[in-house]
Amino acid sequence: MKLAVLGAGAWGTALAVSLAAHHETTLWARNAAQVAGMASQRRNSRYLPDIDLPDSLRFSSDLALALCGAELMLAVVPSGALRPLLREVAKLAPGVPVVWACKGFEVGSRKLPHEVVSEELLPSTPCGVLSGPSFAREVALGLPTALTLASRNEEFARHSALALHSNRLRVYASSDVMGVELGGAVKNVLAIAAGISDGMGFGHNARAALITRGLAEITRLGLTLGGRQETFMGLAGMGDLILTCTGDLSRNRQVGLQLAQGKSLEAILRDLGHVAEGVNTAREVLQLAQEHGVDMPITEAVYQVLYQGLAPRTAVEGLLNRVPSAEFKN
Repeated sequence: MKLAVLGAGAWGTALAVSLAAHHETTLWARNAAQVAGMASQRRNSRYLPDIDLPDSLRFSSDLALALCGAELMLAVVPSGALRPLLREVAKLAPGVPVVWACKGFEVGSRKLPHEVVSEELLPSTPCGVLSGPSFAREVALGLPTALTLASRNEEFARHSALALHSNRLRVYASSDVMGVELGGAVKNVLAIAAGISDGMGFGHNARAALITRGLAEITRLGLTLGGRQETFMGLAGMGDLILTCTGDLSRNRQVGLQLAQGKSLEAILRDLGHVAEGVNTAREVLQLAQEHGVDMPITEAVYQVLYQGLAPRTAVEGLLNRVPSAEFKN
């Protein structure tokens, strides 16, 4: 299968490395100097500097060339860059099947990626979302990973999942686009909370409580918006949440850890060198929850730390001191 992976950050590069073992794969980036460096050094020196890029992987900074003859396009860019990329794709290769692998909301519009896709591509375009518990570096190293590919077109979901599936990158099909996208977005906010808790030294018990109650928040909002319960118990929900809240490769968890150390958000993001989607997503999710009357106290606490100057310790202690209620509500 001929694939075009658009976006040469850590995740795009990792997917391209994995897929190049089984498919004719081209990795595209807008920065011509970056592309030239990857092609000559067989390394992505900025995002995955210690990973060898396979000889079979091709590179291009020409979007039209990267899309030429592609049977499937994977959009692996930050959520804020998805719309402008799709507008270019729609002109150059209308109708090419699209799978996006970005997590989060479009800033300002509070639209999830599938909503952006529906506005920018032909209605007949086969499309879906790829998400799940996956650190880019581990995928690039060939360590076992399981993902979910969701599409409203169930045949496309099954066909694409089978095409991308391998013994090291297991891909499962789903039809719950809303649930998969929402799980992938909100878990980044909760990972910031888990990082704050760990950074303050509150221990493993508190982290487990945050993860569990965070999953309840994701599920409450997700069910309200039309997602399915089983999705939030699966790879794109519980699986991704656990990984992002506990693994030190998580950029969002790192944001929380450094906030707990007293560093400013501006300094953290400057030094991080990668996008931490949870920072913008916290604002979007909280507004969405308030619009729909969904209680999301952990998300609200993270928002207050990020944007209203609430001290991290005060935020966690405030959550721990909430008046208890029934764990499950009828």
